[in-house]
Amino acid sequence: MTSRISKLASLVLAASCLAAAPLVSASTYPEGPITVVVPYSPGGGVDTVARVVTQRMAKELGQSIVVENKPGAGTNIGMAYVARAKPDGYTLYAASNTITTNKALYSDLSFDPMNDFRAIGKIGEAPLVVVVNSESPFQTFQDLIDQGRKDPDSLTFGTAGMGSSGHMASELLLRVADFKAMHVPYKGGTPAVTDLLANRLSFMAINPIEVVSHVEAGKLRALAVLNKDGTHLLPGLKTAAAQGVDVESTVWWGLVAPAGTPDDVIATLNKALQATLKDPEVVDTMKKRGAAVLPGSPEEFKAFMDKESDTLTRIIKEAGIKVE
Repeated sequence: MTSRISKLASLVLAASCLAAAPLVSASTYPEGPITVVVPYSPGGGVDTVARVVTQRMAKELGQSIVVENKPGAGTNIGMAYVARAKPDGYTLYAASNTITTNKALYSDLSFDPMNDFRAIGKIGEAPLVVVVNSESPFQTFQDLIDQGRKDPDSLTFGTAGMGSSGHMASELLLRVADFKAMHVPYKGGTPAVTDLLANRLSFMAINPIEVVSHVEAGKLRALAVLNKDGTHLLPGLKTAAAQGVDVESTVWWGLVAPAGTPDDVIATLNKALQATLKDPEVVDTMKKRGAAVLPGSPEEFKAFMDKESDTLTRIIKEAGIKVE
C-alpha cells in the first residue's frame, strides 16, 4: 500500500511540474537570442526601422536581437516563415502595410496574415506625399485631379509594386477624389522614382524621405501630403484634406509574433517596445527619417491592423487588384 501511494504521489508531482512549465517559461522569458524577420532586403525602410528599434529593445530585454532578412514574394516568404515558427517569442516579424493586404491580393497563401499572428505593438508611421515632375503642367493638387477627371486615359502613377503602400494610397486617392489614372508597378521604389524624374510618369504617392532631396533640388514638385498633420520634412506642404480631399495614407511598422505566443511573452515584448519608443535617441532617429513613433498596447495595434485590412480589402476588391 505504501509503495502504491508513493507511486501515485510521484505521478501527481510530475503532472504538476508539467502543468507549471509554460508559466515558468513565460515568467523567465527571454532566456536566449531573439530573431526578428524582415521581409525585405537590407537597407530599405522596414529593415532600417527594425534595426533601430530592436537594437534598443535588446538592452531592455537583456538578450541580443538578430534581424534576419527574408525578402521575396511580396513579403510572403518572410511572413510564412514566422507564421510557421514556434510560438515561444523567439521568432518575431517586422510587420508593415502588406500584412493587412496580402490575403486579399494573393489567392494561394499557405497562411492567414490577419489570423496567424499576435500583435505586439505598433512602432510608428510616416505619411506619403503626392509628387510630380517639376516640368509637369500640374502646379496644384487640384490640377492633377481635374486632369484625371477630364481625360481618364492621360495619367499614370508609379509604385514600388502591387499592393505596396504607394499603390494602396494611390488607389484610395483615386476613389476619394473621383478621378482616373493607370497604375505602373515597378520592382521597388527606386526605379519608379527614376522614371518620375525622367517625366515618364504623371505622379507618385511615396514616403517623403525618398523624394525630399529631389523636391529641394527642384527636380520634383510636391502637391499634397496624405496625413492630417503634414510632415516636417516638407513644412510648407498642405495636406490633401486641407485641399478638399479627405484621404489619409501612411507607411507604418510594428512587431507581431506567431499566433499562440503566451500572453506573458507578448506583455514582456510590448513593455520593452514601449520603453524603446520613449528613448529620445530612437525618437530623434525616426524623426530624421520623416517618421513618428506611436507607442501603444497590443490590443490597439490589433485594432489598427483590423481596420486597415477592412479598408484596403474593400479597395482591392473594388479595383479588381490581384497578384497571381
